[in-house]
Amino acid sequence: MVRFLHTADWQIGMQAGHVGKAARKLRRCRLDVARRVVEVARGQDADFILVAGDTFEDNAVEGLLVQQVADILAAFGGPVYIIPGNHDLLAPGSVWEHPAWQEAGNICLLKEPVPLEAGSGVTLYPCPVTEKYCRADPTAWIEAAGNRRICIGLAHGSLEGVGADSDELPISRQAPGLRGLDYLALGHWHSTFLVEGPDGVARMAYCGTHETTRFGERDSGNVLMVQIEGRGEPPVIAPLRTGILTWEKVALTLRSNDDYRDLVRQVENRPAADRTLLWLVLEGLLAPEASIHLKRLEQLLEARFFYGRVDDGGLVPSPQDQEWIEALPAGYLQQAARKLLEQAAAGEQRRRQVARMALEELYMIAREVGA
Repeated sequence: MVRFLHTADWQIGMQAGHVGKAARKLRRCRLDVARRVVEVARGQDADFILVAGDTFEDNAVEGLLVQQVADILAAFGGPVYIIPGNHDLLAPGSVWEHPAWQEAGNICLLKEPVPLEAGSGVTLYPCPVTEKYCRADPTAWIEAAGNRRICIGLAHGSLEGVGADSDELPISRQAPGLRGLDYLALGHWHSTFLVEGPDGVARMAYCGTHETTRFGERDSGNVLMVQIEGRGEPPVIAPLRTGILTWEKVALTLRSNDDYRDLVRQVENRPAADRTLLWLVLEGLLAPEASIHLKRLEQLLEARFFYGRVDDGGLVPSPQDQEWIEALPAGYLQQAARKLLEQAAAGEQRRRQVARMALEELYMIAREVGA
């Protein structure tokens, strides 16, 4: 039986220009979470750690960062097996030439695609990346079918035929069966994804990045704990949360001062703001006091949040009179606008509210088309 932690895509040293002044904090946070990964491995009694590529953002990161990462992994105490990825590929002058890797006795940098016996009855099949752009399956060399030990592959690349970059380091969805592997630990995709085989059992997986890197990542900020009882047994794969940041993009339509006030209150009362990156995308109408509320939002995001951004390009001025109706094409549109104007001024409250909202929508469409 073997129990190990699978991680990848730390991207240490990333520039993070997409978060502006918070970039430095984000880079520091990724190092802090790397330490959490090692703590998780120790707490889960992992036999070893697998790092499936892109430990660094590129091969130009400063030597201090390389030393820090090596020290973090050395603190695990047990074996750590690393392959280079497409960001930190094995090449002359790469981060892997730093002396820190030789000084750390428990870190094994896997530079060649050759089997390696890794204790606990395990054979590792590493697939180090030596070309940034490669159209060949990095696992194609593996022939583990005749091996009686637990066989684990370690590779970095895309699933063949899946996604826009599926032709870069393409890995077959049937790789475990084709190569005779009990488990294939993958890096490259930043969200956790377990790839099931024809029998419904996942024998290969992307662990995802240990800490989310940008808005829109589906399920990042995890590592995988994997346990395999013996040769041919299905792996038990458990995602464990390591990320500490919350990335949230919120789209809102605002029409009145009340809407703006409600948004300010929500942001004021947001829990764990210091660990939240919040991107507000606003559409609708610029209410009379909108500028006051928008300024307040910017202050709150700057003072309390890890990172905040307000996109207000979708806000348009409220109608000051009815001239915009006259500017509509004559016929059904003008008639509809005038009818809505009448309903918004008289009748049952709910009906007036619906008519007002419809009138505002028509106004915003008219302004957009006119622009």
